[in-house]
Amino acid sequence: MLHQKHFSLNEAREIIFILKDKLARLVSLKSNLDEKGYDIYRHVYFGGIGPNGTGKFPAEMEELVMIVKDFAERGILIKDISRGLIDFPHIRDNGEEVYLCYLLGENSINYWHTIDGGFSGRISTDNL
Repeated sequence: MLHQKHFSLNEAREIIFILKDKLARLVSLKSNLDEKGYDIYRHVYFGGIGPNGTGKFPAEMEELVMIVKDFAERGILIKDISRGLIDFPHIRDNGEEVYLCYLLGENSINYWHTIDGGFSGRISTDNL
């Protein structure tokens, strides 16, 4: 197995209900940092210039990191911060490890995909 932590569909749906606002905040923080020209992946301002002469990360970055750590500690995989796309490792009844997939704005977790399949390979949870 690729992951140690796995979620049942019901567990993942309950967690989404609790974490939707935090996921929306993560997307908002990323958008705000993009507007300021801050690259969250390299931890620098685009082009190497900007108001970061203090040697500190922007406040939004600090909050973003805390949210990312929270999701990671729960075993949730963030696949696309800009879109609010996250996956929950899950084991199907046949023993196959897959991801339960959630995109910010959806009502619930209604899709899953294989580990290699990605977002474009999403399948309805009716066929889980």
